[in-house]
Parts: sequence; C-alpha cells; structure tokens
Amino acid sequence: MKSSTNIISHPISLAILYLLPLLFCIIPLYIKILKHSDLNKKSKKPRLPPGPKPWPIVGSLPQMLANKSTFRWIQNIMNDFDTEITCIQLGNIHVIPVTSPSIAQEILTKQDAIFASRPWNWSNEHVSQGYLTTAITPFGEQWKKMKRVIATELVSPHRLQWLHEKRVEEADNLVRYVYNQCKNGSARVNIRLAGQHYGGNLVRRLFFNKRYFGNGRQDGGPGAEELEHVEALLNVLKYLFAFSISDYVPLLREFDLDGQKEAMKKATNTIRKYHDPIIEERIHQWKSGTRTHQEDWLDIPVSLKDANNNPLLTMEEIKAQIIELMIATIDNPYNNVEWILSELLNQPELLQKAVEELDNVVGRKKQVQESDIPKLNYVKACVREGFRLHPIVDFIIPHVSVKDTIIANYFIPKGSHVLIRRQGIGQNPRVWDEPLKFKPERHLKKDGSNLNLIELNLRLITFSTGRRSCPGVTLGTTMTVMLFARLVHGFTWCAPSTEPIIDLSECEGDTSKAKPLIALGKPRLPLEVYFN
Repeated sequence: MKSSTNIISHPISLAILYLLPLLFCIIPLYIKILKHSDLNKKSKKPRLPPGPKPWPIVGSLPQMLANKSTFRWIQNIMNDFDTEITCIQLGNIHVIPVTSPSIAQEILTKQDAIFASRPWNWSNEHVSQGYLTTAITPFGEQWKKMKRVIATELVSPHRLQWLHEKRVEEADNLVRYVYNQCKNGSARVNIRLAGQHYGGNLVRRLFFNKRYFGNGRQDGGPGAEELEHVEALLNVLKYLFAFSISDYVPLLREFDLDGQKEAMKKATNTIRKYHDPIIEERIHQWKSGTRTHQEDWLDIPVSLKDANNNPLLTMEEIKAQIIELMIATIDNPYNNVEWILSELLNQPELLQKAVEELDNVVGRKKQVQESDIPKLNYVKACVREGFRLHPIVDFIIPHVSVKDTIIANYFIPKGSHVLIRRQGIGQNPRVWDEPLKFKPERHLKKDGSNLNLIELNLRLITFSTGRRSCPGVTLGTTMTVMLFARLVHGFTWCAPSTEPIIDLSECEGDTSKAKPLIALGKPRLPLEVYFN
C-alpha cells in the first residue's frame, strides 16, 4: 500500500492535485469564497479560530499530503499558533482541533446536541455497511435505535454480570499463556502480542462463545486465524482514524489516491470471512427453533423482537454492529498496558508500589478478580496515567456540527469536523504539572476513596462524555485493569539486558509505541495459583 507521504512526490498525483481547482470550477467558487470572506470581515460575528491560511478550494490539503503524519502536523500548527483551538480548512471542510478541557466540555456537554453527528465519508460508510451502527453513524433515527439496543441490551449491568465467567476464563487463559512462556525461568515475553490477543480472545468469547476460529495453540496463544482476525480489526481502526484526501474531496473517492480504500476493504473482508458464517448460522438457528436460549452477546441482537414480534434488527445491522463493537473494544487495553509497563520498567520503584498494592489487596494465594478492582486505586491510577500520556490515537472520533455556533468566542460553521485531541489535552502544560512525566500518584484522591477511569472535567480523555460517549465504560475499565493487574500480580518483570532502559519512542504516524515491549517475565506466585 502506498503511504500518503509518497503521493505528493508522484508526478501523476501531483498533476491531479494541481488540477483540483479545475475539477471544482475554480473561478465561480473562488469568487464565492471571496464574497463570504468579505462578509465575514464586515460582520461583527466572531472570526474562525486561528490557523493556517488556506489555498483556494483545496484549503490546506497540499500541506496535509506533504506531511508524513497528519496528527503531528496538526500538533505543530497548534504549537506555532500557541492555541488550544485552531481551524484547518481541508477542501471545503473546516477541521477544528481542540486541546483545552474547558473548550472540550463546552463542545461535549453544553453544546452536545449541536456536535452530536459524525462525518459522512467512505470509510465510515463502508465499515458500518451504510451507516447501520452507532459510533461512526451520523446523528439520526438509526443511531438512536442502535444506541438504545447497545445501552439497554448489551452493556447493561445485568448483561455484564451475565458474561462474568467468560471474562474470567480469558483472564485465566492470559496468565496461563504468559506462564507457559516463562515457567522454566525468566523469559522474553512480547507484551503487545499478549495484550492484543487477550483482547481478541475476549471479544470472540463474548460474541461467539469461542476463543479460537481455528485450533489455537496448546500454550493458550493465538493460531493463524486469530492472528489474522486481530490484525484485520486493528487495520480497520487504523484507516478509520486516517486522514484520507477523499474524505475532504468526495469527487476523488473513486481514485483511491492514498490506497486507504483498498486496504480498508481487505481488512473488512477478512473480518467478515470469520464473522458472517457464524452470524448467518445463528440467525438460522433462532428462526428454525433449534436455538432457544441466549448464551453470548450474538444471541441478544439476533433474538430481539419488535412490537409486532418481528426481528428488531436485520442481518446487515447485526453484522455491522458486531464489527464496530469489536474494534471499539480491542485497542485501548493492550495499548494502555504496554505503555504503562514500559514506563514502570523505567521507574522500578513505581512498579513495586503496584505490586505491593496487589499483594495487600489480593494476596499471593489467588489471582486478581474483578471484585478486587474497587480497592486497587494505585493500579487504576497507573491506568489513568497511561490514558493521559499515551492514548491509542490522538483524536477521538470527529464530532460534526449540525449548525453554525460559537465556541470559546470563535465562529464554528455548520459541518465542521471537531477533533478533541486526547494527547493534546493529556499533555497540555496549562493543565498538568510535568506533563511528559509518568506520575500515577497525581490521580490518587486525598481521602483514599475509590478511583475510577471516568474524567468528567475532561482533563484527560478516557471514555469521553455526552451523547457520543462510550457506553462500554464498565467493560473497558474491567478489561484494561484486569490485563494490567493480572500481568503485574502474576509475574515479576524487568527490562532485558539488551535494553536496560525501555525506549519510549512513539511511531512516526501515530501515538502507539514504536517498538513492541519485550520484557523478561518470571512467575512469582505458587504453582497451584496458575492452574486453579
């Protein structure tokens, strides 16, 4: 696949780019823009947020394409303008990045109704099978319907308790998998791989009541099918959060200039190769009466009925929503835990505090259980600090304004894409003391009361807030804390001698860790605990 950085150097692509003004009938549109600009100057309305001066018609798309990492380019623009809200025009769309908690609150709480929609673009439409889902579907009746199903039927406290044993099975399997790698003494463990496939195993167990699509491995690790499935889920996420030129110039959608369309199709086809036969068979079982009781998450949407006793959801809605829920579940836990352990291995005294808390709360004769989580405040402080400093991607899903409005005394036009920058807020020096330092204790409450991962004042972004907040807060919290706690409680960790100081560099194109964390692990609990 060609990266977006290579597009600008290709002669044909350059020609297409320079011909864009002609495609849009440059003269009449440019006149329209000038008139609009003159009206803005004459009016007393607040101006747009500060930002680079756009080119006619194409805006700042040439600069976006010329930069290897769009999010770092946006980061640099905000730094250059010394602003916590900026405006970057891409095509005819105003993109509004935000790094201020107070401005984010104004958008996501005070004016939540105005910013409750999502972009209409090819990648969102493709993954949601025509906007049939929740998270990436624009505001409307379909979104309301699917949001109601998820909130009341899938992630309610009753349903999460119902699936408790499945979560425990996968936490146990994670520990056995790591134990089998280091049971004969210290051994190198790929923490990223372990975390990714804990997440993959868990979502397959919750939805399909199975850990493996194939035979898996005897040590509890993933087989070829599971590796392919998780890679495809993560690739869908990658391209959903990418900045594609066709998102801002719809007439170029068919050209797939940056190769993202082809890559997205390949990833979704891989996922559907595994999902669709299971879903179709399950629907047939419920229709034929050979299946009459619910065993997993898939059974719930399949068996739901409307007021006329007809299926509430179509097969297409079920297929699309399951993909969306899986990609929404799998990424944060492994990324968070990989970064936390990396930071803690460079500050062993902090890692020891987490170990001591786990030993005091859980003991060394059993494994960590979900019922222990309320008492694990230092562990949760580590998780919060991981979310603050190292989010999986810099932006939450864009919010689209449904009408003109004013934010922080700036004019935000209808149709603007507002990007709340997670890392921008989490590392904002106006908000945090020593923002680049990993300091879990900054999150602890003075009275020692229960700490949770929700941040209502948006000084860091975990599960967001408002109409578009993540409904799976409890599940996301549980998965992340259990992954981290099980690894730290069950094993002694240290940096390999070949890398005594863990490299904390980020990838060039996103905020994930550049190199997978390879740590030396050694069992620290009695043998019977691992196989209880």
